[in-house]
Amino acid sequence: MNAIKLNARASADFDAKLAETVSVLQQAARDYAPPAAGSAPLVSQASSLGAEDVVISHLINSLQLDIGIFVLETGMLHPETLDLLARLQATSRAPIEVFTPRNEAVVQFVAREGKDAMYKSIELRKGCCHIRKIEPLERALAGKKAWITGLRREQSGARAEVPLIDTTDATRVKINPLANWTWGDVWHFIAINKIDYNPLHDQFYPSIGCAPCTRAISLGEDFRAGRWWWEDETAKECGLHVSPSGTLEKAPA
Repeated sequence: MNAIKLNARASADFDAKLAETVSVLQQAARDYAPPAAGSAPLVSQASSLGAEDVVISHLINSLQLDIGIFVLETGMLHPETLDLLARLQATSRAPIEVFTPRNEAVVQFVAREGKDAMYKSIELRKGCCHIRKIEPLERALAGKKAWITGLRREQSGARAEVPLIDTTDATRVKINPLANWTWGDVWHFIAINKIDYNPLHDQFYPSIGCAPCTRAISLGEDFRAGRWWWEDETAKECGLHVSPSGTLEKAPA
């Protein structure tokens, strides 16, 4: 059974959620439009090429919004993810920027800690994430006033309070247009729009990251159980979505 047949179940209020998402994206395109003709918009989507992100990219393209899209190619992605990236680059109206880690930093880290360092300690795993994801993200967001993610409240307990518009970081606004969507909503939208998606989802990978740090999950396991599965649940973030205070970003009280 593929991911669409397994998961595509729209919420009763799906149409309202979709309208909300469209409105949020359209407003972002207006608020963070290119400052001058020929320059880049001041907002970009961070895409991991997972199910949520292909939904957002589809909306950016179908609505013809002036919003950029970027991908962090960590050097450790699955072949299926790289193949999807190539297809997106070939078909996307919006330009797709790809950011990779600095080669020297990767070489030095692997030489010092070994290629399986992420399994040795949380500190080393986060060090690997910093080199391969956090530092490239900083370059991707340089000069941006806002960025768009696929975070949803349903994804994990730590993300249960994710807001549509997050202004807790004084550096830039984070926009989470699918915050209110369910997993069923995501796959319903993929199904009705025939969106190309990562085939790893058909192999029971709901959350897809780097190959060494991602596995398929079993029926009944938590949505993010396949990410860093050897670690305690409270540690399961790479740092991309952590606030300046060091905690996962949540909605204001």
